[in-house]
Amino acid sequence: MQATTFLQPDLLYVRGELREGLVLAVGADGNVRDVLPAAQAPQATRLPGRALLPGFVNAHSHAFQRLIRGRTEFVTSGHAADDFWSWRESMYQAAVSLQPDEVYVASRQAFLEMALAGITSVGEFHYLHHAADGTPYADREELAHQVIRAARDVGLRICLLRVGYARAGFQVAANPRQRRFLDATPEDVLRAVETLGRAWAGDAGVSVGLAPHSVRAVPRPWLEAFLAYEGIVHMHVAEQPAEIKACQAEHGRTPVELLSEVGLLREGFTAVHAVHVEDADVKRLARGGASVCACPSTERNLGDGVVPADAYVREGVPVCLGTDSQASVDMVDEARQLEGHLRLVRLRRAVLDPGEGQREGLARRLLEMATVHGARSLGLPVGELRPGAPADYFTVDVEEPSLAGVSRDALLAALLVGGARASVREVVVGGRTVVAEGRHALLARSREDFTALSRRLFG
Repeated sequence: MQATTFLQPDLLYVRGELREGLVLAVGADGNVRDVLPAAQAPQATRLPGRALLPGFVNAHSHAFQRLIRGRTEFVTSGHAADDFWSWRESMYQAAVSLQPDEVYVASRQAFLEMALAGITSVGEFHYLHHAADGTPYADREELAHQVIRAARDVGLRICLLRVGYARAGFQVAANPRQRRFLDATPEDVLRAVETLGRAWAGDAGVSVGLAPHSVRAVPRPWLEAFLAYEGIVHMHVAEQPAEIKACQAEHGRTPVELLSEVGLLREGFTAVHAVHVEDADVKRLARGGASVCACPSTERNLGDGVVPADAYVREGVPVCLGTDSQASVDMVDEARQLEGHLRLVRLRRAVLDPGEGQREGLARRLLEMATVHGARSLGLPVGELRPGAPADYFTVDVEEPSLAGVSRDALLAALLVGGARASVREVVVGGRTVVAEGRHALLARSREDFTALSRRLFG
């Protein structure tokens, strides 16, 4: 019989609420075996002062962009209009400079910060493929392997979303800074996804999906070729008004309308950002069974706009969350900003409240976006602590000063308002401890290597 670990925190998040008097049973295989009353497990290890919650699922990440944190947020680019497009050119400076081992170093630092913030799974939207001049490496997926190794060394579960990138845009001249992103054919992209899937098939913590970059970077014939792929598909959609105009000029349709017509809007498809959409686009996403991934910290930083999450919720489109550009690595903050941005636009409070008349209804919905919906988007069996699911969870210190005086029935809301990151103490992925007492074993080494890399790139 397999050995089972029994854990009894003060509070355990199951079935949508924090509950006392429960024990989480974790098997030697790293999966949840049961959730049972404490009376049935007197041998349970007590976790006093701890609340235990399912690990966050970060559905959209560009790990290497951690390098430009603090270098672009409050610094003008010198362009007449400082916006997404000027920021992108600044980001490319880092993108074209990295060697394979440096992609690992940058990614490891981002993933380590995620682990410290209670993130246990990440969807990495990966578009660095070749050398800076566009020459493929001897192993054509060398950089993808570096990113996956970084996540696994940190201890995170990763879904590597292998990007397909064909061009700079419709009637747009080639950009030499994009050469390391490009593939020659959609078949090359599909082969790369298949190759990566085979290479990592023996690691249950690794999965691979497909990511057509955007309608500006991928022409319609490529989108049609990608219909043959039956797995998880993520794509930047309707992030910027200029993207909408270009799509209308090329196809006479909005990006969502084009994707619907091609047939890509289906279960397993996630539209990342989906900011600038019409009512008809929202309904198209709903009819197709697609998800939307909002990245509020990045959307705010780049001036993208506000994701109309309330419209998606009304139509039954699952909304998940991502840290995207790593300006901030905090899923609680992403959830808080999603609601906060809507309050500023709609001029009222509790925009995403499910209307259940319960104190924590809104908090529960936001937590589901950061866990359950992210897991659905990435096709991962995580996000909930239920029998048979991987034991991916984190604990928070309920005696942390920001939670002082908060009653149990308001604790979840307080975590989302006050921020849970500072109070994260333990992080476990597949039953394996990744963070203990707020510390990760790789913290000092990662910081040292990352600092050296930053100095090489930026002085």
